[in-house]
Amino acid sequence: MKFGMNMLLWTSNVTDEHRPVLEALKKQGYDGVELPIFELDVAHFQKVGGWLKDLGLECTAVTCRGTDDNPASPDAKVRAAGVANNKLVLDCCQAVGATILAGPYHSALGYFTGSGPTADELKWAADSMRDVAEHAAKGKTTLAIEYLNRFECYLLTNAVDCAKFCDAVNHPRAKMMYDTFHANIEEKHAAAAIKACKQHTVHVHISENDRGTPGQGHIAWAETFDTLKETGYDGWMTVEAFGLALPALAAATKIWRRMYESELQLAGDALKFMKTEWAKRK
Repeated sequence: MKFGMNMLLWTSNVTDEHRPVLEALKKQGYDGVELPIFELDVAHFQKVGGWLKDLGLECTAVTCRGTDDNPASPDAKVRAAGVANNKLVLDCCQAVGATILAGPYHSALGYFTGSGPTADELKWAADSMRDVAEHAAKGKTTLAIEYLNRFECYLLTNAVDCAKFCDAVNHPRAKMMYDTFHANIEEKHAAAAIKACKQHTVHVHISENDRGTPGQGHIAWAETFDTLKETGYDGWMTVEAFGLALPALAAATKIWRRMYESELQLAGDALKFMKTEWAKRK
């Protein structure tokens, strides 16, 4: 098992000013960090990869798509833009050394049509993702497609549908991830959800029900860790928490109050929580 921390708690683009944070996370005992890739600058991520290598930190990455580059759009040009930008993100992943690309890049984040996904939309998204997976196969990155809750996305909102989507893409580099925050909203039982997608799950986000410090809310943690152990999961457990550091992200995640003493306090408590819970199940 590897334990990671999503850098979105601090920034949407890791730069030189965040090197002290990276150093602190390494000192706390993290195996790696999850890097937001929204700025599609390969040279920049080569530089970040050098910093991580010097620190002995591994990394995964996270990204998303919007309405202008929606891979599920009825407009072929918009779909093509989505595929192209996802490929550019993968080029950045290769540059920085990210082994996993997580996120809701299957469709536009925060966009809704007023109804559920159509068969055409699911096909367009799957075809787009197959093209992206082919590009991923040229390097060392695996896609970890993320389903979101119904308030953030309408294309994929539960484990069963996300697993079916992976089946439709039908590519060895097109897998999925499980996020405890979204599952807490959409799934009736964590155990059933984890088991339903176990064959495709390559990444896990550890996120509390209020997006604060994992272990301090009402997520079904015992059931979650028990079932991950039972199903043989042995990939990354990456903390995803949000705060007020980024106004644009705070607006998107609807977080208006501070729910922790400091970002590094949250990271330290979260790592202790994950390691303690996992050690119980060895």
